[in-house]
Amino acid sequence: MDAARSAETPIERTARVFEFQAVGCDLLGSPLYAGLLRQARADLLAGGPTADVLDGHLADPGRSALALRMLGGAHALALTGRAPELATFYPSAGGTADPGAGGSYAWPALRRVLAEQGESVRSWLHHPPQTNEVGRGAVLVGMLCHLVAEADLPVRLVEVGASVGLNLRADRFWISAASAAYGDRSSPVQMPGGWRGEPPPVHPVEVAWRTGGDVSPVDPGTADGRTRLTAYIWPDQTERLARLRGALDLAAAIPVDLRAEPASRTIARTRLEPGSWTVVWHSIMRQYLAADEAAALAEGVAALGAAATARARFAYLTFELVRGGDPPAEMVTWPGAIRRRLGTAPAHGVPVTWTG
Repeated sequence: MDAARSAETPIERTARVFEFQAVGCDLLGSPLYAGLLRQARADLLAGGPTADVLDGHLADPGRSALALRMLGGAHALALTGRAPELATFYPSAGGTADPGAGGSYAWPALRRVLAEQGESVRSWLHHPPQTNEVGRGAVLVGMLCHLVAEADLPVRLVEVGASVGLNLRADRFWISAASAAYGDRSSPVQMPGGWRGEPPPVHPVEVAWRTGGDVSPVDPGTADGRTRLTAYIWPDQTERLARLRGALDLAAAIPVDLRAEPASRTIARTRLEPGSWTVVWHSIMRQYLAADEAAALAEGVAALGAAATARARFAYLTFELVRGGDPPAEMVTWPGAIRRRLGTAPAHGVPVTWTG
């Protein structure tokens, strides 16, 4: 297998990456994108407009999500009225037309966008996809409930790789399970059935401070920022879109300290405070870290843990990809370095299956 891959041309390698992403879209409930990616893969191999748009990016690493960057650029055109034919197939843009099996009806419209507006789509290939996945807030809130049940203290929330910082307001989401619910029922972010299994101990969470860092944060207060975030939502996933729009409303009402900085800087400026939980959290961002940044993050977490006391507590919460299964919700608390795996969830965050 390794020998076969080493003999691949850049186009063949990118075609394989597109198929891998198509499988992911299937598994995560976007048959539209799965079909369009397979159509684009065939077009790439045939030297069609997909190949022209991706020219110069065929050596981009797989973790850069090249396929989703390309589709995000086309989606932005549909959302802003510059690709009306494509928009008819995208529920996110008000479309109701049948995309056809495997995207067969929608693909000609996307292909025309790539052929006629390729430069506009290419401009999106320089940016990482940032949905700031709001569903992952259901993972965060459940773990915060476990923390405050252990020690009922205010939370100082720090997010590494925070994107737009939408999940820094996750304590204001409404999330329900079969036997419990968290939050204000009138919240603009609604996750009915967002928790399964044995739910966390539902407990009010007081977030006293919210801060985060990202190397390329998006401003949710601008039209361009909102379009960029929406464009990375897969257009047939209307529940994700509703969560995003609700979280953008919360972002307008609840300020956070969000800085343009690498993970190393975010962790370096984090300090423990007496009478509180200091919580460092990140979700599905570890694969984007260079080795030196990953090392700095690990060292910073270890230093904070070593400094924690019963009065100045520290928790490290993660939701990161693993091989062979859904990402786990993992928590380490200090003093004591007590490590727990509390549940799992699909990459978009909901539903979370808690295992106690």
